[in-house]
Amino acid sequence: MASQEDLFASVDALLEEEPQLPPPAERARLREAAGITQARLATALKTSTQTVKNYENGRSEPKSPRLEAYQRLLRGWAAKYPAHGTPAATPAPAATLQPEAPTTFTGPATPGPAAAPPVEAPAVQAAPEGPARPAGRPATSSRRPAAGKAARPAADPRFPHGPLAVLDGDGSAYGVEGIVLDCPATTIPQLVEWTLSEAGLGAARLHRNGKDSDPLIVLTAAAAVKLGLPERLEGHEQRRSLRLPDDHPVVKQVAKAKWQLTQRGFGPWARIYRKATGNQRQCVQLAILSWDVLDERSWPGVADMEPADVARVLGVYAQRVITPRGSTAVSGLELMTALRPPTKAVRDEATGNWVSGYNPGSLGTEPMDPAPPEATSEHPVVVNSGWTGGFLNEEAYQWVRSVDTLTDEECTLPWAVGLDLNTAFLAAAARLTVGLSAPDHFHGPQFNPKIPGSWLVDLSHIELDPRLPSPFTPDGTRPEGPAWYQTHTVAYAQELGYDVHPIAAYLRRETGAYLDPWHDRLKTAYVDTLADLGVTRDLDDHAFLTAMEQHKQTDPALAAVLAAIKATVKGGVGKLRERPQGKSYKAGERWPALERPTWRPDIRAAVISKARVNMHRKLRNMAAMTGLYPLAVLSDCVVYPSPGESPLDFLPYATSGKPQPGGFRLGPTPGLAKLEGVQTMLWAVGLMEQGLNPARHIKGGDAVLDEGE
Repeated sequence: MASQEDLFASVDALLEEEPQLPPPAERARLREAAGITQARLATALKTSTQTVKNYENGRSEPKSPRLEAYQRLLRGWAAKYPAHGTPAATPAPAATLQPEAPTTFTGPATPGPAAAPPVEAPAVQAAPEGPARPAGRPATSSRRPAAGKAARPAADPRFPHGPLAVLDGDGSAYGVEGIVLDCPATTIPQLVEWTLSEAGLGAARLHRNGKDSDPLIVLTAAAAVKLGLPERLEGHEQRRSLRLPDDHPVVKQVAKAKWQLTQRGFGPWARIYRKATGNQRQCVQLAILSWDVLDERSWPGVADMEPADVARVLGVYAQRVITPRGSTAVSGLELMTALRPPTKAVRDEATGNWVSGYNPGSLGTEPMDPAPPEATSEHPVVVNSGWTGGFLNEEAYQWVRSVDTLTDEECTLPWAVGLDLNTAFLAAAARLTVGLSAPDHFHGPQFNPKIPGSWLVDLSHIELDPRLPSPFTPDGTRPEGPAWYQTHTVAYAQELGYDVHPIAAYLRRETGAYLDPWHDRLKTAYVDTLADLGVTRDLDDHAFLTAMEQHKQTDPALAAVLAAIKATVKGGVGKLRERPQGKSYKAGERWPALERPTWRPDIRAAVISKARVNMHRKLRNMAAMTGLYPLAVLSDCVVYPSPGESPLDFLPYATSGKPQPGGFRLGPTPGLAKLEGVQTMLWAVGLMEQGLNPARHIKGGDAVLDEGE
């Protein structure tokens, strides 16, 4: 039987515990019953209105001494305003006044060469109400329920709180699916330590031979200032090169704590790391919102969202694409490597040990110089060799039809309707064979459409309908003599029935469908996100057009994810031929991008060539089926004269009502079309007469004369 001393000791231990608060919903009820506003309560507690909102929706909890003051106030209100009008003579049972106990994760890490040790997760704020959670799942809270597939929690037990968090100035770190973590850090080194030791953030590798994604912490402006960073990063150089000076106190703090920065320094996307010990990586990615890390064109409206919404947008993107490591272009390139890791573990036959070896189908670990015609004019292989033999000009269409070719019948049609192909570059990447080895030079080779490379061939003798752009040049004009073309362009000339006799070629002996997994992941992300916005593959064409009119208003956060996915495709392809930056660059010098195995202008040329050929094939088929010819093409947008304001008024359909194969078809998958915009035919012809491209302006209608047409 317990002694009185033991009983008193147990009771004293309870008294010494932190004060407990009622559930968040009850806190709000009591305040409203007392007729007190959140702003007035914030003044009394000497905090911000947003912090009070966080207390009342379960996103954060007060700390001493504010905790005791808040508890005293709530107890007083509870005595005056009991729930359901019942007397408040006796206090409610402890179970009704206490939120659920914080859950911590202490399970084992998953096995594997890069498995992390067990991570104890930080306490997460409890949800105010709801059904019991499965054992081991952290308590979470959010002002909105998770949006179906769009915010799945991390499946890997090593990363119980997902890939990233957005930190505000009050120490609340907002994660995926409404998770809110309490971050006590007041310096950047403390933040890094907390992220790696307590936060439970990160993402599992996308390929078994790859690496796990490092955790991402996004800082709001208030969080940046709290951690000693300037709210804005000012300077006169290009924004991409801006960073803190080496003598900034935060940079010194990082160095003093034995952490390192990459060569890019402490910029908008900063990576802080220590050299790996064994298989254990120690690296955290930081992104500072007020330093313009989220470009408005790629992430529309996200920079102005509340932290929880920013976390939702970036979290969905991370789960469907990849944890952001920079711009969407950088992420697009990183995704290629994550899905096709350059190395894998192989057994050394001499020693029997496992060592790092080449992963077949990847681009390897060493950069590869292109053939001279595949390079840019400032590239060392061009400058040092004195190359004057011309370059590939595989770019997207920028073509405007000559007004002289317009017929009276076309001019009497009232409307100009723009069609936009969904992620045309992504569609072109599907089952695309590209070179994996260095180029070899051939003289007078026989053309083979199955070998990727660059061919010097004369296509100037091919004369096509002037109402269509030439498939061989970006501006749609007829070639004027021998020129370098990527394999798909030459193969299309052969498809049109013309003999081709290459003069020379740079070809690659090792080939593969390097971009296939990249295509598959981004296609799934695009289609799934559109479906979450109500644009599904089972819609008929009428319903599809209606759904596309409304999808951006359905959920602005997911609409931003969709925009980021599209930007990832275009930016990733563009990064394959990143050119030098900065005024101090001199032609012939190597620039940083050349040190990447993914600096592959030949792969970029293959994607664009196939996309342009695909566009021309559809234009030709449309002319054959409908007798209609385009007014203009700009990359993946084409403008047609139309008798009505809808694509349904001119697209070809069979008597069964199904779209005719070979032409443009409406739908939500890559390569299918959607409505880009509608203007009057008079408007379109007026632009064409000025040499402006209607496809550039049809979405908004207002033509700008200085856009470089």
